[in-house]
Parts: sequence; structure tokens; C-alpha cells
Amino acid sequence: QVQLVESGGGSVQAGGSLRLSCAASGRIFSPNVMGWYRQAPGKQRELVASMGSDGKTDYLDSVKGRFTISRDNAKNTVYLQMNSLRPENTAVYYCNARRTSWPVFDYWGQGTQVTVSS
Repeated sequence: QVQLVESGGGSVQAGGSLRLSCAASGRIFSPNVMGWYRQAPGKQRELVASMGSDGKTDYLDSVKGRFTISRDNAKNTVYLQMNSLRPENTAVYYCNARRTSWPVFDYWGQGTQVTVSS
């Protein structure tokens, strides 16, 4: 049974920083893509940042220059360093790991709350 275990969420004032971590537990083939999504109350889940196994990254426009995604392929772990946080970054952040070739999978973490106060 594969699980994505997230950590690092919490409450911070605007301008502060947080670092999210997500580690895959259990036996897992290397994901093609690992990333972070978020969902704020009343809004749809959206991609924040993702990184392919080749190191290619993709960011939500509003977080470019402030958030940095990184991953440790050997440990199937992904990180999200969030700097200069804003109140509008408040959301539940979800880790995702997916693989598009055999064996195909799409795993989600349980979510971690990030609250940014003004």
C-alpha cells in the first residue's frame, strides 16, 4: 500500500516562509511527475508546482519567483519551499505523484493546511 505522507504545513504571517515535504511510503516505481496542488475554500483544486523526473518544472504564475519545487528521486520525495507568503496562498496543499507508463498510478496525499495571516 503506497501512501504519500505530507508535512510542513502550518500558520505564518504574510511575508513568512514554509517548507512542505512529501514522501512516498511503500514500494513505488519512480513517478514521472511529482507536484503540489492546493484547494482554497469554495475554489477548485489547482496546480501550484510540479517537477518531472527529468527536472522540468511547471509553476502557477502567481507563485513564480516565490515558490520552489524540488525532489529527491532516490527517495521519491518532493518539497515545496514557499517564500514571501501572502494571505491568498491560504489553502490545503496536496502532494501528488503519478506515473503514465506501466505501472500507471496517480497517488494523492491527505493534504496539509497552510494559513497565511495578514
